[in-house]
Amino acid sequence: MSAISDFLAMLAAERGAARNTILAYGRDLEQAEEMLGSSLADASTAQLARLAQGWASLAPATMARKVSALRQFFGFLVDEGLREDDPSHALPRPATRRPLPKILSHAEVERLFAQAEEEAASDNPLAVRLLTLLEMLYGSGLRATELVSLPLSAVPRDAPFITVMGKGGQARMVPVSQRAIAALSRWLPLREGGTQFLFPSRSKHLSRIRLYQLLKELAVRAGLPPEKLSPHILRHAFATHLLEGGADLRALQTLLGHADISTTQIYTHVDAARLVKLVNERHPLARRAASD
Repeated sequence: MSAISDFLAMLAAERGAARNTILAYGRDLEQAEEMLGSSLADASTAQLARLAQGWASLAPATMARKVSALRQFFGFLVDEGLREDDPSHALPRPATRRPLPKILSHAEVERLFAQAEEEAASDNPLAVRLLTLLEMLYGSGLRATELVSLPLSAVPRDAPFITVMGKGGQARMVPVSQRAIAALSRWLPLREGGTQFLFPSRSKHLSRIRLYQLLKELAVRAGLPPEKLSPHILRHAFATHLLEGGADLRALQTLLGHADISTTQIYTHVDAARLVKLVNERHPLARRAASD
């Protein structure tokens, strides 16, 4: 096996990296080797500097991913004793600004639920299914793929938790709200199909694309711009509103299934005022200053 293959195997086995991540890193490393015209594992500092110059016209996010792949690759080589030096210091450190998540206000969430509940009042199966999907997206912060692929066996019995298979095949326990449990109890008797999935379709299970469409249509009926609603935006709303309510960032990381806390920290921008107030009121020195 080549050094690149060994590195990718390590990502899968030891870090549990998602398949798409492994494929993207593999492409980046192989393309870099092609540009060099020689083994990437033996690249010199000067060669990497020239390589970076060839990437100058790339988008910052693309450049950042390629640089990250190479830095991790050379770190792996050093850790494994395959080379003594790490030439990746010649690579640039592109500044990338992660886009802030779109969020829904509490009032907008209430409008969505009011519309979904009104439509489900007749016990129409499709309307009850949509209400259940909405409750689980906003109430548990699930990713679209995690939700639509839930097996029927995931329905909570004795404890208000479901086991979700997240990115990289990592399982996590996610609490289910009483509202979601109530919606599930309405949906299960109406559910048709002999498949193993909680939300079956003619082929397998409800698709991510169809879920996306259903939410857009619900937004229009609720009088909201359709671009304001998607499964991912509901996940953002779940995270943002939990932080506003005083949730711990580490707990939120676990609920969302983020491998790195830095991914979760993007949500703190929406609650900066509360965080400042928290420090001013709760920090020991702040309380001491107030008493002087």
